[in-house]
Formats: sequence, C-alpha cells, structure tokens
Amino acid sequence: MAATAAPARPTFTTPDAWTRRDDPKFVELTAPEGDTRLAIVDVASAADARAAVAAAWKLWKPDFARPPKLVTLRAARNGWDERQVVDYEVSPNEKRGIQAVAFRAGTGWTVLILDGSEATLEKRGAAVGLVLQSLRPAGYARETFAGRTPLPMTPERIAQLQAFVGEAMQQLGIPGAAFALTDRKGTIYSTGLGVRELGRPAKVSADSEFMIASNTKGMSTLLLAKLVDEGRLTWDQPVTQLYPAFKLGSADTTSKVLVRHLVCACTGLPRKDMEWLFNTNSASPASGTFTQLAATAPTSGFGEVFQYNNLMASAAGYLGGHLAYPGMELGKAYDRAMEEKIFKPLGMTATTFDYAKAMAGDWARPHGDSIDGATVAFGNAGMKLNRSVIPYRPAGGAWSTANDLIKYVRFELNEGRLDNGTQWVSAKNLLERRAPFVPVGEDRFYGMGMQTDRDLGVDVVHHGGSMFGYKSDIMLVPSAGIGAVILTNAEDGQSLLRPFMRRLLELIYDGKPEAAGDVAAAAARIKAEFAKERQLIALPPDPAAVAALAGAYTSPELGPLKIEKRGPDVLFSFTTVTSKAATKKNDDGSISFVMTDPTIAYAPVVVAKDGDRRALIIRDGQHEYRFAEVR
Repeated sequence: MAATAAPARPTFTTPDAWTRRDDPKFVELTAPEGDTRLAIVDVASAADARAAVAAAWKLWKPDFARPPKLVTLRAARNGWDERQVVDYEVSPNEKRGIQAVAFRAGTGWTVLILDGSEATLEKRGAAVGLVLQSLRPAGYARETFAGRTPLPMTPERIAQLQAFVGEAMQQLGIPGAAFALTDRKGTIYSTGLGVRELGRPAKVSADSEFMIASNTKGMSTLLLAKLVDEGRLTWDQPVTQLYPAFKLGSADTTSKVLVRHLVCACTGLPRKDMEWLFNTNSASPASGTFTQLAATAPTSGFGEVFQYNNLMASAAGYLGGHLAYPGMELGKAYDRAMEEKIFKPLGMTATTFDYAKAMAGDWARPHGDSIDGATVAFGNAGMKLNRSVIPYRPAGGAWSTANDLIKYVRFELNEGRLDNGTQWVSAKNLLERRAPFVPVGEDRFYGMGMQTDRDLGVDVVHHGGSMFGYKSDIMLVPSAGIGAVILTNAEDGQSLLRPFMRRLLELIYDGKPEAAGDVAAAAARIKAEFAKERQLIALPPDPAAVAALAGAYTSPELGPLKIEKRGPDVLFSFTTVTSKAATKKNDDGSISFVMTDPTIAYAPVVVAKDGDRRALIIRDGQHEYRFAEVR
C-alpha cells in the first residue's frame, strides 16, 4: 500500500534579515537581534485551539510550562476556518512578549508562536505582521479586487455602510461617530451617529469637532509639498541645510536625514512618546521637539524597518512653518502656514489647532474604558492629557469635522486640484508623499505620513489617528474614485477603523463579507481582556505596598510624580494626568501599581530600588524611565 503524503505546509513570507530554520516539526524564524523567535508549527489534529497550542509548544519548546492567561477568538479569514489567540501573563521586569495564534483549516491546526524581547518586538512589529498576514493554508488563493469594476456608492450601499457603523458602535460601546464619503466631484454623503457625550442628549453631527490626531501628519507633509512647489526646499535636501539646529542622538543618522525622511518612519529612530505625554503642558515651547530629538538615538539601521516616531513628524511641520515664515516663533509659524497654504485654500474652515475654538460649541467628548470595561467620559482631566500634544501638534494636534476633513481627502483624490479645478499642489509633489519607504506588513507600505495598502490588488491610501478617546481614519481608493473619513470619540473606536475600510471595499468591489465578523470578534476580545485584567489586580491597593511608597518621586525625563494617600486609596499625579492606582503581584514576585484612570487604564508602574532610595519604573517598548524618591 502506498504511503499517504503528508499535507502541505502553510505558506508565509520570511521577513528580510530574519534567519530561517526548517525542522521536520516546525519552522523557526529568528530576528536579527537573536532574542526574538517565531515558530510555525503544524499540529495534525487537536480538540480545540488551546490543545493545539499546547501540542505546538511541546514540539518546539518541550520545557515551556507557562499556563495560558486568556484565549480569544478572531474572525475566520485568509483561508482559515478558525483563528484563536492565546495570551500569556508576563511580568513587567521580564521585558518579554509571549503569544500564540492557532489557525484551523478543516481538522488540521497550524500554530504560530511568538516569544521575544519587548524592544525587538516593537521595532520588528512590521516583520511579525508580515508573517501573520501572509500565513495561509497551502493552495489558498488570496482575495483580490484587481480587475473588478468598482460599483457606485448608491443610496442603498451608503445605507448599508451606515447600518454597519451603527451596529459596530453598539457592539464596541462607541458613544459617537461621524463619517463622510466623497468622489472626485464633491461630497457624496456625510452624517453623525450617536451622542457627543455618554449620558447627555446632544447628538453628533457631520459638523461635530473631533481630534484627528495623526491624520494631521499627512496635512503637514502636504505643506512641505506646497513649499517644494514654491522652491523653498527640495525633497532631497539635507534637513540641516534648512534648519541647522536639527540634531538626532546619532551624528551619522543626522547627516543622512533628507526632507523626505522626516515622516517616513524609516530612519531607525524608535517611538518615544512618554516624555511629551507625561511631562508636557500646553504652554511648552515647540522647540522642545528638537530638544527631544537631539537626545533620541536610533535603534535600527537607516531604512531598515518601520519605526513610527511622532517627534520626527513634529519636526517636519515646524520646518515647513519656519521656511514659510522664518521670523516667527516655530508654533505660530506652523499654524499660520497651515492656515494660509492648506486649510484656507481647501475650504477647511472648521479645521484648527485652537482647542478653545474647537471646544466652544459642537464638539465630541472623548471616552475610554474603566478598569471594569465600562465606557466612560474622560472629562476635563482627560482633555489635559490630550493637550500634551499641543507643543508637538504637526504630528497630531488638529481638530476637524467629517464635513471638513473630507475636503482634504477629495484634494488627495484629485491629486492636488481644488474643487474649482485649480492645481494648488502639483500632482508630482503630492504623490511623492505616497512613495513607499518601508513595509508595514504584507503589501503595505509607509510613505510620508501616508500609508498605501496593496494587499487586495488595488491601492488604498490611508492613515489613522489616535489620541486619548479619539480614533479616526482617512482613506481613498484612487481606482474607484472614492474617499472616506471616519471619526470616533472612544478608545475602542480603534477597533472600528480597519473594519470600516474593509466594509467600504466590500461594497465597492463586492468583496467577501468579513468586516462584521472582525467587529464582533474585537468586541468580545476587549470584554474578555478587561475582565481578565480586573481579576489580577487589587483595588483598593495592597496596604503594605502603599505604605512603602515615598511621598514624591522625580524622573529626569518624565518629571515629577506626587503620591497622595487618601484612606485606602492612593493617587499618582504626573504633570498631565492623575490616577488612582491598584496593585498587582507579578509572577516574578515584583509589585506593580496599575493605573485605573480610563486614559491610562492598566498602565503599570513597577516598584524598584536605586541603592537605598525607593524608585518606580515606567517603560515603553524600548525605553525605561526611573523615578527616584525625593528626599
């Protein structure tokens, strides 16, 4: 009798510079740093995802004994009949990330295991995304819209899109949202859904103001494109020629940075947001952008990987303002340049960097999740944290409305032509911003504050925006002549952005109906994650841990931290935010204080010692900030 052939292994793309090892039981990919690995393990059969993951660990690392923390469903797609994610509890001091994803096709399972350092996972996130996005069952043909005739956005299709947004808002607990659609001639449709603030009757409209956060970046690079047209600079000009004070933490990297690199996320500089988020006020000078950049060293090679950096985008906008109005203070010059060269010509009368103006009338209040997972309004305290972006506003400080922002999308769709037909920015320089620099996933590329996705066979140009309680997206599909804007006033609005794009493409190209499943899975995942985290913390906090705290701490980068004890409660007060804290006993024996304010819910502050001084530690993926007690 002939032997039965083993089923073909799934296909995936190996990231550049990663080392691949093929074993009969698995394929292992190792990051260039050597401290992070992905394993793709085939499991012939298993009772469920949890069992499949356990079997995969035994095949790859038999001595792994950490129990699963949480198992959550993802929507089936990309040829898989089922996808489940298994998360593991990791103590903050481990500085490690561990996760497994179980994929089922028929009765067989494929498990992807991720185990690595937080620092490498952050800077190699696009490579991890490439593997996840490209992992497909053997023989599966990717969905593509290439060659399909786009369908018009008729009233019926618009109604379907609106119904989708409304249902998603209910599932995700989003109080308010607004969206708008445009073709090359004008706005097709705009509307508001839900309320400006939970518990209050005022409705969101298409004219309600929202923070648009990083959607500001594309408009800042549009300013640079206009200045290139005017002969004020060139894309290939060294930044130091135009602004000699520009300096990074590496002289070599500084010398390589051309204007086109300022918002490319490709210079090797890591994300570094903690200093401006925790230790900035709205009156801080715009020059702080350049001070912080001078202290920021690259953690990867120039052009090697995608690393998002808000400080570089802030510098790009301020450079543009400085060249337009060289005699003015950086912030005022940028604001004037954006008003005179972008907002006013495009007819964007409601788009502003003026918080008082934006918050004077019809504006959507930000919302987040309490530690119990309930949607709550941030209030004035939350807006104090959002004001921390003001000194860095070219990277994410603008306010706008659906009716106003869609004008910008239409301008992009028309490649630099105003609604009256005037070519305000040359197509050449406008499109230069979409040229790919670094990949951010499978067939997805980042340009200058603009991302282009080609994974479905048609270009989708887009960018997201995220500040506390505000999540938004802009998108245009040039081949269909359609653009869109969506604005939300909740943290969980993040889980609506990509599905909104997917639903729009489904309607234009008669695609597989996947968007609704993505929203449902995200809503269930968020609920499960908050429930699990709530089980792991103590509130009120552990009295012994509270008693051991000093009354005040200070960090060279993040500024002062005041500790206030009120009965059984303890409050942590940073420059921009104050939060009650819970405690969490970590698996390695360490103690973390966990923030409970919805703006920074579950952010850990780890108890430490610096010699005989008490200390606290806050980390992001690639930086550690130590607070020493004040004596």
